[in-house]
Amino acid sequence: MATALAKGFVNTGLVSPDNLIASDPVSAGREAFGQALGCGTTDSNAEVLDKAKVIVLAFKPHQLNEATELVRDQFDKSHLVISILAGVTLAKLDLACGGQARVVRVMPNTPALVGEGACGYALGQAATADDGALVKRLLSAVGMAYEVKEQLIDAVTGLSGSGPAYGYTIIEALSDGGVAAGLPRDIATQLAAQTMLGAARMVLETGQHPGELKDMVCSPGGTTIEGVHELEEGGVRSALINAVRASTERAVELGQE
Repeated sequence: MATALAKGFVNTGLVSPDNLIASDPVSAGREAFGQALGCGTTDSNAEVLDKAKVIVLAFKPHQLNEATELVRDQFDKSHLVISILAGVTLAKLDLACGGQARVVRVMPNTPALVGEGACGYALGQAATADDGALVKRLLSAVGMAYEVKEQLIDAVTGLSGSGPAYGYTIIEALSDGGVAAGLPRDIATQLAAQTMLGAARMVLETGQHPGELKDMVCSPGGTTIEGVHELEEGGVRSALINAVRASTERAVELGQE
């Protein structure tokens, strides 16, 4: 996710690689990130805090204390800390940063890499309106971004944070169906992916309800309504709703852990 965001910022021209520095205790991770972005890397979090004023925390939620305990006193009011750690509350972030930095909790997703991210963010108490505008600008450079109340960030995690995996599963399944019907795999996958992309654009650009758009495709007695009936029989709608709920609940658990 860190690479996806950083590449998105660089690809849109919002940030120059010369203005980026990344720390990672694993040498392979540092090298891979540096090669992908053409930016400086280090194994020292202290060096990052010394050189940068906008800090992105991008690691596993349970690593928060390990990553910050040795540099906690180095955070100050000039630091804007943007966290993409699933489930980690603003209160915990504030504590990890010594109560000095302005903290923002963000949930992005990997399509930010291709400029199609869907992100939610919540501002900490010390974060200013200018901080919020900067975060929105950064995230909007790689897709769309919405400010929400903190208690809704876990729901953003369950929906758009985890959602790409649900989408890929749907695309793969549609491709399998196309292959089962006789299409070559490469053509089936391209048609499936483009179909999902087109459907998403129809929702975003027309502003019509997805159900209304679905009904426009379902001619009476036609092929599509038969397919939709099979989806309902298979519980696809319920499965997707349950997937979002389960992911949301897991995000809450991660925060508690």
